[in-house]
Amino acid sequence: MTLQTHVVVDAASSLDSGHARLHELGYKQELKRDLSAISNFAFSFSIISILTGVTTLYNTGLNYGGPFSMVYGWLIAGFFTMFVALSMAEICSAYPTSGGLYYWSAKLAGPTWAPFASWITGWFNIIGQWAVTTSVDFSLAQLIQVIVLLSTGGKNGGGYEASKYVVIAIHGGILLLHGILNTLPISVLSFFGQFASIWNALGVFVLMILIPIVATQRASVKFVFTHFNTDNGAGISSSPYIFLVGLLMAQYSLSGYDASAHMTEETKEADKNGPKGIISAVGISIVLGFCYILGITFAVTNIPYLLSKDNDAGGYAIAQIFYMAFKDRYGHSIGGIICLIIVAVAIFFCGMSSVTSNSRMAYAFSRDEAMPLSSLWRKVNKQEVPINAVWLSVFISFCMALTSLGSMVAFQAMVSIATIGLYIAYALPIFFRVTLAAKYFDPGPFNLGPFGLIVGWVAVLWVVTISVLFSLPVSYPITIETLNYTPVAIGCLIIIIVSYWIISGRRWFTGPISNIKK
Repeated sequence: MTLQTHVVVDAASSLDSGHARLHELGYKQELKRDLSAISNFAFSFSIISILTGVTTLYNTGLNYGGPFSMVYGWLIAGFFTMFVALSMAEICSAYPTSGGLYYWSAKLAGPTWAPFASWITGWFNIIGQWAVTTSVDFSLAQLIQVIVLLSTGGKNGGGYEASKYVVIAIHGGILLLHGILNTLPISVLSFFGQFASIWNALGVFVLMILIPIVATQRASVKFVFTHFNTDNGAGISSSPYIFLVGLLMAQYSLSGYDASAHMTEETKEADKNGPKGIISAVGISIVLGFCYILGITFAVTNIPYLLSKDNDAGGYAIAQIFYMAFKDRYGHSIGGIICLIIVAVAIFFCGMSSVTSNSRMAYAFSRDEAMPLSSLWRKVNKQEVPINAVWLSVFISFCMALTSLGSMVAFQAMVSIATIGLYIAYALPIFFRVTLAAKYFDPGPFNLGPFGLIVGWVAVLWVVTISVLFSLPVSYPITIETLNYTPVAIGCLIIIIVSYWIISGRRWFTGPISNIKK
């Protein structure tokens, strides 16, 4: 046993620290380790994608609190999200594997609880990721529909309004393109990821400056920083309640940064660069998101009209803002449509990176025999890409979106897993870190020192808080159409995952397993 250990260490000693650490954790290198720190950051940054999250849920922000809720809610959510990111980064440095969260839970929960902790974390993580891809690509399909609507005259000018079947077809086409792109070598995806990061950052700067300048009517500084919208049509009059519901926009946007952990087996010096990717992606996104919200909100003067289904964009607030800004000043809306295309490109690359992250998680989870047909999903092709896991992620994300054909309420319940489900997966290993592993946690190169436990507890409490907040009713009176189905969706997910464990999983899943032949 001693001889074998020395062989592994000696073989890994000539490799970078991330590769060596992967050997120590029990895995051989199967994916091509070709990503730099910047490339690792780029995947998380492009998945967070400020242009995606803020644009998609700007209506929610306007409706629940308006400018005040969006500006200060973003700062509050950003502040506490950084605690989650710091804790994840510390654990990532200690365990830089593609499995990420579920592997962390297994190591931190201790031998007794490792299999179950790994199981529940992994399933929340992978299902949450699939829900993210579903929501991102579906939001792009909706935006494309709005771009076509405005390009053909707008809702009030006889523009083309796509049916739900056309929207789902567009969604399927987008997923197909993302699947094809993700069959390319990681070096090519790295280029796209870095390009997407630059596009997102430049897009924010261009839009936050251009839109207020072009707009013929601008909001005052007082309006942007102090106006609180209570006219939400949702039967909610309590200002604190409205503000808390409005946090959804920020928290939805600031998610997906576990991608840096899932890409660690393809990242050079992953025990250092993985944590850097997580922290820098969140930190820069918080700053750029705040700037984007401010810039766009300075062009807001009539909230009820922006939210009205009868405006030219059919109630898509940011699209209407861009459309009106250029049409009112120049008499045509070409500039506004170009601005929407800038956002659409950002969302496209967000979805592409999301599929990349999904596939790496599915590959790692299958490598540890946690998924049905694991031997199929863990296969890599000659270009060292987990090709089957890519197409599995594409297929499941498309199936999730099919619920929109039956009911948008059902679809929203499905998508709610993207935020709460994913954050539960984030919180579980952190919880084990500050409880069961508090005394024996062995940190990597990046660590929080004596502040690790404090930061971890704040992170866990924040996830508990948002899980409760986002399960509260968002409209009164409560009916089948207005009920917030988030707790129902999460509850059903928990029942399915735990039942699967009790009926079958506990008999054969033992947690992460080494693939290094002794």
